[in-house]
Parts: sequence; structure tokens; C-alpha cells
Amino acid sequence: MELPQMPELMGLSLLLGLLALVATAAVARGWLRAEEETSGRSAGQKANGCPPDKSLKSKKQKLQQRIRKEKPQQHNFTHRLLAAALKSHSGNITCMDFSSNGKYLATCADDRTVRIWSTKDFLQREHRSMRANVELDHAILVRFSPDCRAFIVWLANGDTLRVFKMMKRDDGGYTFTATPEDFPKKHKAPIVNIGIADTGKFIMTASSDTTVLIWNLKGQVLSTINTNHMNNTYAAISPCSRFVASCGFTPDVKVWEVCFGKKGDFQEVVRAFELKGHSAAVHFFAFSNDSRRMASVSKDGTWKLWDTDVEYKKQQDPYLLRTGRFEEASTVPCRLALSPDAQVLALASGSSIHLYNTRRGEKEESFEQVHGECISDLSFDITGGFWHPVGTEQCGSSTTRLATGQWWRNAGPPGRASSSTRQRLQQQLAQAQEALKNLGP
Repeated sequence: MELPQMPELMGLSLLLGLLALVATAAVARGWLRAEEETSGRSAGQKANGCPPDKSLKSKKQKLQQRIRKEKPQQHNFTHRLLAAALKSHSGNITCMDFSSNGKYLATCADDRTVRIWSTKDFLQREHRSMRANVELDHAILVRFSPDCRAFIVWLANGDTLRVFKMMKRDDGGYTFTATPEDFPKKHKAPIVNIGIADTGKFIMTASSDTTVLIWNLKGQVLSTINTNHMNNTYAAISPCSRFVASCGFTPDVKVWEVCFGKKGDFQEVVRAFELKGHSAAVHFFAFSNDSRRMASVSKDGTWKLWDTDVEYKKQQDPYLLRTGRFEEASTVPCRLALSPDAQVLALASGSSIHLYNTRRGEKEESFEQVHGECISDLSFDITGGFWHPVGTEQCGSSTTRLATGQWWRNAGPPGRASSSTRQRLQQQLAQAQEALKNLGP
């Protein structure tokens, strides 16, 4: 066999080398295409919500950990009438109550604490509070006793009342001690409100079925009221401690008198009167400080102011004084608060609050987006100097929730209520001075 000549051998070598280069280029091109497809799939999976590969998942976890370490952005609200924002709770605030002497405010939250605030600090930069721990449960409702030496809470998991005694320390603070036993469990439906009569003679609890219970201070049920509302949305004790009222699915507010004998012994609960005039379910109602006025708000889109200083035993019905429009009430549940002198009506729907002048029925002020979530409670203090909405606010993820209670200096209606209050006090002072003159020789 003849060997190929040298030029032919060199040509063959060159041909083989060229084929090798072409093959290498093809392999490299295929590898690059595969890398691009892999990257495209990873990006597509991330965009479509599919789980990425392990390396990307690890990076995402590190990013989430870094975000969790950063402080979440809180819901902010500013207004010329805002006096203070109280922020010591670490959970959702569910209820609050001013003490009868106007010195303290109690707030409860699902962080298993009740906070007691001094109202004299509301206009200060720092707002101090005293903490009472709710062991093995958390409170959803709180009410001060009339003498401000105790408060009661409704337990979320225990579905019953617990009493806390307040003992003053030498340094001016308080220690809080729960009584050895909670009240017996009697309600079969979720609770809507609790209250203590200012006379200290009884406690009221109301549930969302049709049940209102009257208790003595030892935890014994004195009377059971069937409201016949189909369901209760709210119930309360009047400031004068004579009456218990409730509202619900029916278009009226029903009022009962809790009767005691001259020696303080319980006698009976009797129907007193009704507020009739709404055409749909009543969301909420409130008493004025002297119990001579009541206000109500209904799903029919109206609020009403009533004169309840009547002789109901002589079949006298309450007088309707004013009707105002509040369209939000026709679509969402609302809360209501009436100032102590019944001159200002505060209505809360969602996370916003609206102030009405009850003499003219006109809206005077609105506070939009007060909280990040719906307002859960609304009230004036006993002097009318502050009124207080409580709301829940979500910050960060669904597991990190902060609650804030915010107070407004009551200029409301701005420039009017303060002057009318001043005129009323001046008139009372003049009457008192005239009475003192008549007592002289």
C-alpha cells in the first residue's frame, strides 16, 4: 500500500482540524443556548409565582430576613385637632374606658395587657401608662368601677368577666390583682358590651343573640332580659344607672329600668320606653352625661337625637329632636358617641370619623383615614375635653400588628362647642350665685 504524499497528508490534517473547530463551536453554541433557556425559565417561574431554584430561593429567604429586621412603616395621621397618639400596646386595641373622675383611661388589647393612662399626660410629649397583665387570656372589653378602685374585663377565650382590683403604691402608681375566681360562664353567644352602673349596684353584660344579663357584684345573675331584637348589636347602662338599653336587627332602641328598693335590694327589671322612628336596623346608640338625651344611628342612613327626659310611667314617649343624614350607615356598621352636653355627635364608619352639630344637624368636621383599619371603639371623656377613637392598624406582614389610640382636643364643633359650653357654665354659675344670695339674711 502506497503512503500518501506529504502535501496530501498535510491537507488531510488541516481538514480534520477544521472539522474539530466546527464541532467545538457547535457544542459551545448549544451550551450557551441551554444556559439562556435555564435563565429564562427561572425568570418566568419567578414572574409567574412558581418556586425558583434553590439558589434563588436562598437569596429570597435572605432578603425576607433582612426586610423583617427593618422597622415596618406605620400608619400616620396628622390633624390640627390631634392631641396625642398612645402607642404602648403591641397588639390590636379592642376597647377603652374613661374613669368616672376623668383622671384615667383604660385600654385593652390582644397583647394580654390592660393599660391605664393618666389623662393629664395627654398633652405632654411622653405618655406613661401602667400595665396590668391578663394571665392565660386577653381582654376584649374593659370598664372602670365607679370608685376607680377596680376594673372589669371580658375574657376573649374564657367568655366571662374577670375583676381586677387597683391598689395604690407609695410612689403614686398602682398594682393590679385579679380576684381569685372569674364570673360563671352564662352567655352562649359572643359578647357585644359590658358595663357597671355608676351607683355600683349592678353589672350588665349583653351578647349577640338576644340576651342581656344583670349581675350583682358577686357574680350572681339578678335578671335575664330577652330583647327580642333577633340579634343584639349593642347595649349599655345609662349614666344615671336607672336604665339599660339595647339595639339590634329591629328599627328601634329598647330601654328597661333596673329597679332597687330603698335599702338597695334588687327588685325587678321593667320595660321603660322605646326610641321609634328608624326604618331599618339600629347600629348604635349613646346617652348624654345626664341621661336626658339619647342619639342613635341606623342602617336607614340617618342619625337621630332624642329627648328622653319623660315620665314613661304616664305613657309619655321620648321626643324626636333632630334627624340628620349619614349615608355611610346604610352600607357599613357604624359607631356613635355623644358629647356630655349632647351638643356634638361623633360618628365612625370604617377608619374615618365625622362630627355633627346636633342643634343644626350639620356636619362640622371630618377626619379621614384616622387608622390603618376599622375603628373599634369611640367615646368622649366625661368633661368633653377629649374624645377618643380606638382603631387597629396593620404594619408590615400579617403577623405584625400595632394598635394606636388617638385623642383629639375637642374644639368641636370647632369654635362653637367650646363657646356654648362656656355659656352654659356661666349660666350655671350665675344661677348658683343667685341661689347663694337668696340664702343670706
